Amino acid sequence: MKRLFKAGITALMATTMLVGCGTPSSKSSNEKPKGKVYYLNFKPEADAQWQELAKLYTKKTGVPVTVLTAASGQYEPTLKAEMAKKDAPTLFQVNGPVGLAGWKDYCYDLSGSGVVGQLTSEDFALKDGKQTLGVAYALETYGLIYNKKLLAKAGYKPEDIKSFNDLKRVVEDITARKKSLGFSAFTSSGMEGSSDWRFKTHLANLPIYYEYKADGITTTKAIKGTYLDNYKKIWDLYINNSTVAPSQLSVKKGDDAVAEFVKGSAVFYQNGTWAYNDIAAVGDENLGMLPIYTGVQGEEKQGLCTGTENYWSVNKKASKEDIQATLDFMNWCVTSEEGIKALCGGEGAMPSGEAGMGLVTPFKKNLKSKNYLATIAEEYVKKGLTPVSWNFTTMPSEAWKNGVGSALTTYAAKQTDANWAAVKKAFVDGWAAEAKATKK
Repeated sequence: MKRLFKAGITALMATTMLVGCGTPSSKSSNEKPKGKVYYLNFKPEADAQWQELAKLYTKKTGVPVTVLTAASGQYEPTLKAEMAKKDAPTLFQVNGPVGLAGWKDYCYDLSGSGVVGQLTSEDFALKDGKQTLGVAYALETYGLIYNKKLLAKAGYKPEDIKSFNDLKRVVEDITARKKSLGFSAFTSSGMEGSSDWRFKTHLANLPIYYEYKADGITTTKAIKGTYLDNYKKIWDLYINNSTVAPSQLSVKKGDDAVAEFVKGSAVFYQNGTWAYNDIAAVGDENLGMLPIYTGVQGEEKQGLCTGTENYWSVNKKASKEDIQATLDFMNWCVTSEEGIKALCGGEGAMPSGEAGMGLVTPFKKNLKSKNYLATIAEEYVKKGLTPVSWNFTTMPSEAWKNGVGSALTTYAAKQTDANWAAVKKAFVDGWAAEAKATKK
């Protein structure tokens, strides 16, 4: 995990590389294509781009490509349902070692394939022994996105916030003056399925990261919850200084938070580089991103959260023709001009003229992203601040995340000691129970 993390930072800072043409030759009119591709996409925000790429590839090669995008927070159940069908996905995603453990019997060995050969480091290959069962395709960063214009209107500069205590002081002052300012501190921390992953997974990464760091480990079957008091501090700050009352969070969606941020209803919005297209209307000149501070000693040296949980895997139970078609499609996506622009590009990157996905990829032909949030992430690395690694790929199961999310929602509605104790129980006892239940 440490090697992957270091390699991820190196790739994040990579400069623009020339793009080759790697486009498959078109099929003649009387030649039937061999095989087909069915991709179960993890990223709802990239659905339009994948649909366009699928049509383009089919037009160029004659190979049928179908893309189904799972709803936010519903990838695992969707994958289980689709894999049970006769025409199952040929290309799907696992989120790291824990995800691989549940799906490795379906994962084709990608060793020696074209897409693996395009990786900038073998650290981006997800392995099981000598087999390569997945390849990372996106490196991402998240933190506290903020509106510079609103922060300045409140009388503060980004440099004023270098710790949790600084953040708390600024946030609570904005809340005290929100009527006169005309905006709140935080967007709604919605706990509906399209948004709750931001807190039961991404925010929960912070106490896991600091516990692993303190104990010198990279995974565990029994989390201790050493930094759960810090988790409570930041969660309390979010929910009590928001655009809505804490009791309303159970029904608030991801789109609600996006709309609040774009309309200027709040200064801070927890999300990552993948959300850039959603909030680009705010203007690059008004966008910034801060680390998620939780009150841990030494956090003034903390950077943003950078890593990946995005690994492509190929279904080895598909036909040989479909496997080869899928491998060819993957390779085209990371080598062709159209594919790499779609993955990495911003405004106008798609053949249709629409924006690309704006990803930072770990492939040799990665383009320097025009995603301004990714540029901010690079600046943090250059400053020498310590990025927070993505440790939520070690979370024992989706059931664990849901247990923590449910407890957080209950606590938000009624902030009692007993309800926070239930969050701790879901976090610690739930981890041990799920780790035992999912043991192979």
